[in-house]
Amino acid sequence: MGRHGKMPPLLLGSREGADMPEIFIQRDNLDEVGERFDRKPLEQGVFLNSIPKSGSHLLRNVLRMFVPTDQTYAADFIQWGNLQAHRAAFDPARPQLSWGHLFFADASLIETANLRRILLYRDPYEWIIARARFILSQQFQGNVDHLRTGVLSSDELLTMMIFGLPHKLPSLNDIYELNAAAWLGARCHIVRYEELVSHVRDIGSSGTADFFGELLGACGIAIPDDWAERVKTGSARNESATARENLTGVAIDLPETLPERHRALVDYHAPGLRKLLGYS
Repeated sequence: MGRHGKMPPLLLGSREGADMPEIFIQRDNLDEVGERFDRKPLEQGVFLNSIPKSGSHLLRNVLRMFVPTDQTYAADFIQWGNLQAHRAAFDPARPQLSWGHLFFADASLIETANLRRILLYRDPYEWIIARARFILSQQFQGNVDHLRTGVLSSDELLTMMIFGLPHKLPSLNDIYELNAAAWLGARCHIVRYEELVSHVRDIGSSGTADFFGELLGACGIAIPDDWAERVKTGSARNESATARENLTGVAIDLPETLPERHRALVDYHAPGLRKLLGYS
């Protein structure tokens, strides 16, 4: 993303051939806020790979509180389309924390071979709603602006989020197949969005220290005594430009949970996916 307000083109996991929209978000203040913490230098690079709209900013912002600012690669969300332009993020001689949405592919594996990989995803049932809300927001500008006119019902919009739109939006399975499922057959530390959010919200709950200890360990970071304060600081929702309450212009009411009919459509469209990801 860069340290300012406009993200480069991003299609929520698009494959080649689709037009690329742009994402407009506000710059956060975490580079400055994080200066109050004693952040030890990374000895090995870390890449945060994720399904788009699965808490990418939350995980990134939390980990930024443990990594020196000059070791965060903030030029872009690294994806298949811009991978070669950002190979410097993976230079083993200059360990950095970087992030993006990389397909499972030969180049992705080779370029990140020397890094510690973290894989973040969320329940497809919940992702459908989050994707719809983001695409309907003013932060998303692309070739699907006509979906905001109010002509379509929320049910119809959710169905589009599952099956996609030709040359405009990839389907759920297109995104999850190479952005999550295939990576389960590679070296990476898995983080489920729901578990991350649960521990962030209840920092004193049983198992939270173990959760973040394992996450930081997977990043090659020793857990400091003030880890809880760092997590609270990095997870502040006002610092996440894509948090639900910070999205603007969403004029269509969406359900809080995915209706049964659409759950059945997800299961039809991507049979076995939720079980593979650990959700059933």
